Amino acid sequence: MHRTSLAALCLALATGGCGAGAFSPIESSNPPLARNTATPAAAPSPQPASFTAWRDGFRPRALAQGIRPEVFDAGFRGVGVNSEVMRLDSRQAEFTKPIWEYLDSAASPDRVATGRAKRRDLASTMAAIEARFGVQSDVVLAIWGMESNFGGYRGSIPVVESLATLAYQGRRRSFGEEQLVAALRIIQAGDTTPANMVGSWAGAMGHTQFIPTSYLSYAVDFTGDGRRDIWSDDPTDALASAANYLARSGWQSGRPWGMEVRVPAGFNYGSADQSNRRPVADWRARGVTRVDGSPLPDHGSAAIIAPAGARGPAFVVYQNFFVIKRYNNATSYAIGVGHLADRIGGGGPFVQAWPRGERELSRSEKVELQERLISRGFNPGSTDGVIGPDTIGAIRAFQTSQGITPDGFATTSLLQKLR
Repeated sequence: MHRTSLAALCLALATGGCGAGAFSPIESSNPPLARNTATPAAAPSPQPASFTAWRDGFRPRALAQGIRPEVFDAGFRGVGVNSEVMRLDSRQAEFTKPIWEYLDSAASPDRVATGRAKRRDLASTMAAIEARFGVQSDVVLAIWGMESNFGGYRGSIPVVESLATLAYQGRRRSFGEEQLVAALRIIQAGDTTPANMVGSWAGAMGHTQFIPTSYLSYAVDFTGDGRRDIWSDDPTDALASAANYLARSGWQSGRPWGMEVRVPAGFNYGSADQSNRRPVADWRARGVTRVDGSPLPDHGSAAIIAPAGARGPAFVVYQNFFVIKRYNNATSYAIGVGHLADRIGGGGPFVQAWPRGERELSRSEKVELQERLISRGFNPGSTDGVIGPDTIGAIRAFQTSQGITPDGFATTSLLQKLR
């Protein structure tokens, strides 16, 4: 589920990720359908009065897209509205974790230890995957750890039923129908059966949590058994599929995602933005170094980010950071994958401290912050309670107007000043 924003609600709540093409925890609120190449389902008609009426209306739309009648009927045998899917789809969390708590979980001691054990146990498999796709094995292992806790939690809801529920009555009906047609195509191809096709409530499947359209575009049969099996206890196909996803998204082989850096006193935090990608020589000239004080390595154009503002760590991020965000469009997720990969490979924890005394704003407080920015003449883009690029830009503009370091970080003190 590569990017997302059902975010914080999917399988990722338990495991820290939400995968190839699904929804992501912090930055976006809609699934990244643009990255999927499967033919989209026709726009659904107004919601029918009953699930049976919806199913009967959807059947000819699915058949018109090449699904055989017997495949449709087998896939829908015993399928109804799943109340748990409805509950999770309608839930909108009021409180979320601050990024440092998210990253504590992403690279917890247990997860790092498990990742290092998997690195040893699967050394030959991971070497073969890295040789074919050019994606460092520690990164693939980190995605596995983030998405399903190394296969420990892959989801148990029948995917046809979860997607049918979303298509019938969810907030993402077009998404549900598109993914449902893709799921039926997977069954029709013989890669799995309806009974074996289980996943998260949002339809994310297997060790690396692919939604069906992403599966159709990127899943591979690495074992050579004739099936692209991301559900098996053997994670080989799933890990290779994740590597293929990253490779086809522009992964630069042998290069890092990024690293922790030090910025000089007086650094212009207004320049610390993912959209501000510059030659490394420019950042060096501004006094940015590695966290140990050594020169910043040149791995192509880079951005500096400070996800917890001027009082937290800063990072340089390269092309591969943005490729990870193709998998799940959240800054926290991309840093989490990169940091977990570094730790699995023997690296240490972050050096600079996070502002752990700072409380994360609740969703309603974030909405209020956006509304108050608007009242002051600063445009956050929307009042959805999501602190995305537009809101960060509005915060920076307000901070500049007040003579505050323009780090774009939403805090309780900032909200108080707006009040």
